[in-house]
Amino acid sequence: MDNSEKNVLVVGGGIGGITAALELASCGIRVTMLEAGPSIGGRMIQLDKTFPTLDCSTCTLSPKMVEVSLSHNIDLMTVSHVTHMAHKGPGFLVGIRKNPRFVDAKKCTACGMCSEACVMKGRIPHEFNMMLGKRAAIYMPFPQAIPQKYIVDPERCLFLSKGKCKKACIDACETGAINFEDPGEDMEMFFDSIVLAPGFDVYDPTEKKELGYGTLSGVVTGLEFERICSVTGPTGGDIQLNGKKPKRFYFIQCVGSRDRQSGARYCSRVCCMYTAKHASIVRDRIKDSEVYVSYIDVRAYGKGYDEFYKTTQENGALYIRGIPGEVIEGNGCLIVRVEDILSGEMRDIEADMVILATGVRPRKATETLCELLCVERDDYGFINVDAITPSKTNVDGIFVCGMGSGPKDVPDTVASGGEAASRCMEYIGKEAS
Repeated sequence: MDNSEKNVLVVGGGIGGITAALELASCGIRVTMLEAGPSIGGRMIQLDKTFPTLDCSTCTLSPKMVEVSLSHNIDLMTVSHVTHMAHKGPGFLVGIRKNPRFVDAKKCTACGMCSEACVMKGRIPHEFNMMLGKRAAIYMPFPQAIPQKYIVDPERCLFLSKGKCKKACIDACETGAINFEDPGEDMEMFFDSIVLAPGFDVYDPTEKKELGYGTLSGVVTGLEFERICSVTGPTGGDIQLNGKKPKRFYFIQCVGSRDRQSGARYCSRVCCMYTAKHASIVRDRIKDSEVYVSYIDVRAYGKGYDEFYKTTQENGALYIRGIPGEVIEGNGCLIVRVEDILSGEMRDIEADMVILATGVRPRKATETLCELLCVERDDYGFINVDAITPSKTNVDGIFVCGMGSGPKDVPDTVASGGEAASRCMEYIGKEAS
């Protein structure tokens, strides 16, 4: 089999999709990677550190992102998605919509002058920073973005959305890279196999009004706290909120997980450990901090996880068994009302910041993607997989990795990306023989 004549579509540019694409490309297979966003990296690139080693997430992932951009066997398409699919023999004829960036990638030097000149600079909530920071209408998603090219937000750009702008960005761009007439591109391509890596969304805690998210200042989600902790975040890694440095932290686990009311009876698998990571970071950076963690039970199942959790406790994090009934506003603070199940005591604990460990949900776009590809989903909306082969879907030749098929931590997501690539090559080889 001549691998150079084989083509595989990888849908999703997170750590799972990146792993699968690099494995396939290293075997000489041509890979087209589709990413709906303006950059690859997925959720992992938003993280400050990974558990249990507290390694820098960006330091781990960025080299792999660069490797994708440099690989001669990988064609990266950002702001792109699948529009239709038809079986063609053992392979697939796939329609792809490549949306416009309104910036010519070949001409853009990533100098940033266009963003500096944009009249919307510092006025648009920044998605990468979980809306905690501000950006312009023409922007780089984050400093390590791949591709290292600027993009125009058509809904926020005053010229594209309302036709009312002097287009200062065009005047500032010395290479003439900005093109507001860019129509995008529609195409059809044949692929011998497909790997799905759609990633995940997180639970929206505004549904749990008793916890005060969205109404009480100081109540944030775990991902928002990641960006606050990160040196590339809105505060440069200084843990603060609304210009104030909190001292008392209260972490609430299982928000939207193991919960019939929220529709997710399953465990999200990562919340216990990322909460322990957050508690450890707080105790390390703010020596006189008070840290409380509410939990149902701690599920520290991976290699080194239990030791990390116990070390977090030994370093001063106080674990309280019991999920709070409500979070209310106190006198210059937040008050968390919780029953300590082990002692039977009802407690009102004062906190400056409450962090909600929101659970995992299937990516919203997964439903549409599965309908287009005729792939089955389970009762919760994750992609259904074979019980013996964890990457195999109901459609021969289509495989899945990462959180597309259910909650996983980073090591398991990487492993699933490799497994999906192996099964994909096995399928291609079988069809060629």
